[in-house]
Amino acid sequence: MNASVSRRQFLELSGIVAAGLGLAGCGGSGDSGSGSGSADGAIKVGIMGPYSGSVAQYGVACRDGALLWFKQLNADGGINGKQVETNVQDEKGDATEAVTVYNKLVEDGVTAIVGDVTSKPTIAVAQKSVEDNMPCVTASATTADVISYGDNYFRACVTDPFQGKVMGDFAAKQGYKTVATIFDSGDDYATGVADAFKAECEGKGITVAKEAGYASGAADFNAQLTDILSASPDAILCSNYYQDDGMIVTQARQLGYKGVFLGADGWAGIVGGDQDYASTADLEGCFYCSSFVASNPDEKVKKFIDDFKAEYNEAPTNFNALAYDAAAIVTEGLKAAEEKGLEPGSDDYKQAVIDGIKAAKVEGVTGTISYSGTGDPQKSTLVITFKDGEETIFDTIEPEA
Repeated sequence: MNASVSRRQFLELSGIVAAGLGLAGCGGSGDSGSGSGSADGAIKVGIMGPYSGSVAQYGVACRDGALLWFKQLNADGGINGKQVETNVQDEKGDATEAVTVYNKLVEDGVTAIVGDVTSKPTIAVAQKSVEDNMPCVTASATTADVISYGDNYFRACVTDPFQGKVMGDFAAKQGYKTVATIFDSGDDYATGVADAFKAECEGKGITVAKEAGYASGAADFNAQLTDILSASPDAILCSNYYQDDGMIVTQARQLGYKGVFLGADGWAGIVGGDQDYASTADLEGCFYCSSFVASNPDEKVKKFIDDFKAEYNEAPTNFNALAYDAAAIVTEGLKAAEEKGLEPGSDDYKQAVIDGIKAAKVEGVTGTISYSGTGDPQKSTLVITFKDGEETIFDTIEPEA
């Protein structure tokens, strides 16, 4: 996850490259989003997200990860000898627009969707997609409600409550006695993680001494931090996205706080992109949970990083990796439907895709992913720390049996 925008992304976000772009060379199926020019017998898959607007960096990252997967899949022969044709649509980060985009994808004849990206638009699409029993896999929408509307919606990421619980349990294992939280009170992700963290800490006998909310868009956190530091916490959960987290950590260090910060996957990208949002010195000894870190020595991860760099000339982020896995999950469902010889786009085909996803086990770059009764994945989570100026894996949290 990288909020800084590369030159390539700037051109795309400025409209110089169309937001509906399909990846060049993707099995000959580069798609302007119109659904036209379909290769004979191609399997149509929608990719949707915010490619313009205030959260475009997340949509672009997810789009790039998914398109890389499908490009590689098509180069390897596709599914059942058929190429996958991608139909990419921009919902501008708006829930109403997301439903409009979803309806267009249905009209264009897609048989599965990778998306949406952020939680509110994804919830809107989840509610609408139940009517069509459309198989959908979101890479990144972490709000718990996303998968509650029907059994057609899945996610590749873990949830906000899960991450808060993981970090609360981690705080207990580290022996922290007093903690605090600072979060964007208008953001579902930030508050969801913070609420679950608080509940887990209290259940483990840890005192949550201070809870400090702030308004979206804030840049000065000195008042909240001064109040928090008056309680001398052992650790502070900062459950936001990395832009805010970087400012908060920096300002806390300037105020003299030398303790630990904790975070969730919103921290991914806080260092190592086009800019560092906090210095590695200020982050030393802090911890966050995430599914992906580039320093992971796993061979699958290393190959993905090399392939992504070769395609995009930049290192992949957590969002790129999650979307790559989301596309892999969709592919498993499509393979199951194709094996039954069903007509793509038919009701039976879509149900077979859903059933195939439920039964799948995907060896992804963000962990081994499977499903057990819901659209939430069973997968491991990494606890990542900063040591000697580098991000390293501190622990791996396996899913509960």
